[in-house]
Amino acid sequence: MEKPTVILPAYLKALSVLLLIIVIIFILILGKSLLIPLFLAGFISALLVPMGNWLESKKLSRISSSLLALLSGLLGILALLTFIAFQVASFSKDLGNVGEKLNKYLQDAEQFFSEKLFIETGIGKGIDQDYLINLLQDNSKSVADFIFGTLGSLTSFVLLIVFIFFFLLYRDHLTLFISQVFKNQDPEHVSREIKNLRKVIQKYIIGVLKVMAILAVMNTAVLFGLGIKHAVFFGVFAGILNIIPFLGPFLGAILPTIFAFLTKDSLWYPLGVVIAFQVIQLIESNFLTPKIVGSNVNLNAFVTFVGLMIGTAIWGIAGMIIIIPTLAVLRQIFELSDATKPYALLLGEEEPKGDKTGKTDET
Repeated sequence: MEKPTVILPAYLKALSVLLLIIVIIFILILGKSLLIPLFLAGFISALLVPMGNWLESKKLSRISSSLLALLSGLLGILALLTFIAFQVASFSKDLGNVGEKLNKYLQDAEQFFSEKLFIETGIGKGIDQDYLINLLQDNSKSVADFIFGTLGSLTSFVLLIVFIFFFLLYRDHLTLFISQVFKNQDPEHVSREIKNLRKVIQKYIIGVLKVMAILAVMNTAVLFGLGIKHAVFFGVFAGILNIIPFLGPFLGAILPTIFAFLTKDSLWYPLGVVIAFQVIQLIESNFLTPKIVGSNVNLNAFVTFVGLMIGTAIWGIAGMIIIIPTLAVLRQIFELSDATKPYALLLGEEEPKGDKTGKTDET
């Protein structure tokens, strides 16, 4: 005897989906301190899996290979943090006379407005030099805050290390788990899709790191050419912030532009920084990212923008970093089942009409 199927009204289905979204967001907010290192560990461990596999091919045990892969990742992070600490310390020493130069610019602007436009703005009174120095020093530490802010505390950093190790240690077990979840599908197909998903994450992260490195070199070269001090720090600063879609390039150009404005005798220097960074951004968006990162993420712009807003509102800077690869992973998982393929279509890019026409013509 067949069991009767219960068909819910449309409004109840919509209400259940809304309640599910509310519960998920509540859990994400409540479990922030635990979930942020968990998500970051998942992506970092996916990046370290090839090294772990290579070490295992050299007859090392799973535990030994996981530990060595983890240590290599930690050494890279510590090297970056050490570099940032030295650069910030050096940068803070050159902020002595920026207040005097800014006050001079403000007095010139006040004179221009009063003589040419007969407008009294009051900006010629200047600003407090100590306040400006403190402001720039705080902003100069934003890269370190950007990195530590993704974790929030030393406890979260320890959790990150523990999670990475266990993800590396039980990577095959996790693959088996997902295969059991989609047991109605062909096991070989599911296993193949999981491997493809891992490759997508690896290619995306490696591609982003390559783009960041290229941008850091280009930014540094331009700033060196303009004679801006601390060109390496500003170049790496802008390269790291490029990981944040849309806002990253803009934020990365602010600090070197202000520093050039306050330390150089001509306005052509900050203008040159703005123009150079804009040209580099055009090269990155139209050539570097499409060629290096490619279509590994393949999310449409609307989903990306909304995801960034939601990620920032829930988890701050960490949410901006995590949300894009997370949505890409969800899109790949939705592809595994016919019931969830519409959601994958919603997240993905719309197929160009030319491609559809081309396929029709070929058939």
